Order: sequence, then C-alpha cells, then structure tokens
Amino acid sequence: MAVQKRLSGVGTALVTPFEKDGRHIDFDALQRIVEHSIAGGVDFLVVLGTTGESPALDEVEKQEVCHAVVQYAKGRLPLVMGVGGNNTAGVIKSLQKTDFSGFSYILSVTPFYNKPGQRGLYAHFKSVAEHSPLPVIVYNIPSRCGANVEPETVLKLADSVPNIAAVKEASGMVGKIGEILRDRPSHFSVFSGDDSLTLPLVAMGADGVISTAANLLSKEMKAIVESVRKGRLSQAQAVNARIMNLLKLLFEQGNPPGIKAALHIQGFCENSLRLPLTSVTRNLYGRIEEELLHLFGSNDSQ
Repeated sequence: MAVQKRLSGVGTALVTPFEKDGRHIDFDALQRIVEHSIAGGVDFLVVLGTTGESPALDEVEKQEVCHAVVQYAKGRLPLVMGVGGNNTAGVIKSLQKTDFSGFSYILSVTPFYNKPGQRGLYAHFKSVAEHSPLPVIVYNIPSRCGANVEPETVLKLADSVPNIAAVKEASGMVGKIGEILRDRPSHFSVFSGDDSLTLPLVAMGADGVISTAANLLSKEMKAIVESVRKGRLSQAQAVNARIMNLLKLLFEQGNPPGIKAALHIQGFCENSLRLPLTSVTRNLYGRIEEELLHLFGSNDSQ
C-alpha cells in the first residue's frame, strides 16, 4: 500500500467529554473542542487515544465518537483513529470490522501487560500494518505499556513495512528518539508524544507533536512547532516558557484528568471522567484555575 504524504505538525489528542454523571458522551462539548482545535490551527485530530479514555468506551460509543468527529471536521484536516491492544489477532479483527470512512491514519499503541520483547513488538506492528487499510502510526509509551519499542525496532519497521508511516514517541528518552530522527527513512514521521518535549524534539528534527494540551492550547502548541520550523527559536522559547507551568500542572495527576479540569474551567466541558480515572484533587484544580487566570483571564480562551 502506498503511504500518504508525510504527516506533520500538531495533532490534538482529543478528549472524550462526558455529561456530568459520566454515563453519556457530551457531543456538543466534543464539537466545541474540535472547533477550538481547528480554529487554533492544528494540522490533524486524533480520536480514541489515551487522552480520549478509549479503554472506558464501549464499541458503540467508539463508533459514535468517530462518526461525530468526521461530521464536525467536515474534511478540513486529516483524522487519526486509535486502534490497538495487546492481542494481535484481536486488533486485526477490529481493523477488519471498523468503518474508517473519513480517517487517514490509525494510531496503534504498544501491546501492554504482555511485555513482549523486540521480536514480538516488530511482529505485532508488522501484522497490524499488513492488515490495516490505512497507514499506521506506532504509539510508543512505555510508562503505560511496560515495554519500550527500541530505536532499532522502530527503524526496522519504518524501513521494511511500507504501511508504517510514523511513530508517536512518548518514551521521554530524548537520546533514543534522536537515533530514530537520525536514521529514519525520508517518508517516516516522528512525533513527540510529550507536550513538554515538543520544542526540543522539533528542534532535533521531529515533525511535530500529538498533543493533549492542544485540546485547550491549540494556538500555543502550533506556535511552538511553527516557530521552530521557521528558525524563530526565541519565539518558540517565549511561548514554551509562558505555558510551561500549566503543562506541568496538566500532567501532575495523570492524563486526562488534568486537561479535563482545565477544559471545565474554561467552559468547554464537564469535569467528568470514567472509573478507574477520577478527577484531579481540589487543590490541583485550584492551581490549574489560577494558572489559567494568569494566562488568559476569566475563561475567555474560546
């Protein structure tokens, strides 16, 4: 399968907003967040990722969210759907039965809990890519999955599996990400999976970021990436410094509780999550609120 034009820029890893009781998806809020991201200049949207609480959604809800985002986006930018798991055969079955209309890529997370070795990781992603109707973005996040996709494995996938298009690197291992950036083939994209590492990784040659913060800070994340690309490092540094404290707060008690709190403060959605996730503590909520007031004033970021 021919790989599409290389993906780059800022992708919002969309939250899944819930109504106050958490039982139902708030589609009006989802539309507000999609529109805010697009207005902020993001280059693509990612649905059903970690930030979207995909493990807490049933299959019908996943289909509804995907269909809604396609309708809201109206073809204005590429869409990426999260399809992954720790049962390779199960992931392949999902790929075979899923309607990918309106989507351009899939994001597939490293198999979790099983803790496969590098041979297993390579075989897993190769099988997923061979059965996927869309190009695959490998999602490496060892803090959640218990296994790191090493640079040698990423590069082997990039070189030998035509339908592997990119990697979202959330390992935080800057040196190892640098090895991927140095040795990757020309068609292969590398994205930061960590908002706070966006500036240094793009400066090293990464293509952009798949960003949790962009649900709210779409303009700011876009400004960092574009400023570095255009050689305006001081501008990127200024934006990064301005939002640095907020980024730290957003991830202090995990993702997506932090971004859900911030979105609630700014009037986008309810501060509602599904177990086993819970909302941030009152203390952290207050500190996020203070930082948002300092940055934007009273919930006027929309």
